[in-house]
Amino acid sequence: MLLGIIGAPNKGKSTLFSALTMIDVAIANYPFTTIKPNRGIAYVSKKCVDSELGVKCNPKNSICLNGTRLIPIEIVDVAGLVPNAHLGKGMGNQFLNDLISADAFIQVVDLSGKTDQNGNPCENCNPADEVKMVKDELSFWLRDIIKKHSSKIEKRADGANALAEILSGFKISVEDIEKAAEKSYLSLSNINWSDEDMLSFSKNLLEISKPMAVAANKIDIAKEGSIEKLKKELPGTLIVGCSAAAELTLRKASKTKIIDYIPGSNEFKIIGNPSKEQMEALDYLSTFIKKNNGTGVQELIDSVVFKLLNMIVAYPVEDENKYTDHYGNILPDAFLVKNGTKAIELAEKIHTSIAKNMLYAIDAKKKIKVPKDYIIKDNDVLKFVSAAR
Repeated sequence: MLLGIIGAPNKGKSTLFSALTMIDVAIANYPFTTIKPNRGIAYVSKKCVDSELGVKCNPKNSICLNGTRLIPIEIVDVAGLVPNAHLGKGMGNQFLNDLISADAFIQVVDLSGKTDQNGNPCENCNPADEVKMVKDELSFWLRDIIKKHSSKIEKRADGANALAEILSGFKISVEDIEKAAEKSYLSLSNINWSDEDMLSFSKNLLEISKPMAVAANKIDIAKEGSIEKLKKELPGTLIVGCSAAAELTLRKASKTKIIDYIPGSNEFKIIGNPSKEQMEALDYLSTFIKKNNGTGVQELIDSVVFKLLNMIVAYPVEDENKYTDHYGNILPDAFLVKNGTKAIELAEKIHTSIAKNMLYAIDAKKKIKVPKDYIIKDNDVLKFVSAAR
């Protein structure tokens, strides 16, 4: 899974990326800090199933901290987008190709309103305007890609398949294309669309295939009621208030053993010997996360994966009684799958040979057989039974 961090310059994208991945990147209070895309691994968090089963897990493809399973996903952070980036303004849209395989976007906005759409200082700028601007630039970007190949698709009666071939690296399905065309009132046979048609189609296709959440950053310095105002202006949008700077500080303090902190928690324990300055900062952060029930950063990433993308977690095992793999590791793997995924589809994710020879699965909790087309439920523990080869 890949999530793309996008937004106008100087909104805290690189700080959020660094907080999520703990990778040192260039962070500065001026536009276009990011020149090359940053890639790293972040973790979504979910209560581990081990306590429900009365066992202690031994994870292999993920991490478990005090009963919280941390499952890795990939994050990419690209340079900021400014108005008319598609015309070459700012850094242009030269880095957007690094986002084509993203499953969803996280747009970082400055909830405090102290930076404008170009990343320069201002007072009382509206973060909702940033969201519209970035969506427009993404739509222009996709439209221009389609337009470049218009001569290839206008001769095809099967326009949906023709577009799917052009957009093959975008994680965009024929079904997504058909839905976007229907929403745009456009025919997919022998496509001969105007620029306006292509833009409308591109906007709808992005909304369908690349859902976007908004990270309302800098909530610690924003005016009271700012998050409520933004949610009112952007109805239907997943918006999570957060402080990337606070989360980064806490994770760094945890990494250096000054505090014991689990991402997403609203408290931490001091275990080291902080300096006077560090203690003052920690006192402030302690008050802040208690008041806001955390920094919002972990809530953001969890909400994108489990709410926006509608993912669930499944645990494949080889021994349905001990919940172990071949080597005796208890609940070794946690897989993120789309809600509605069938058992056979999870088997394919694990290994093609398992799926090819699969007979059925065993629900390890209930100790019953389930068919190949069984719809996986959240926190299912499954053993896959295959025919001998």
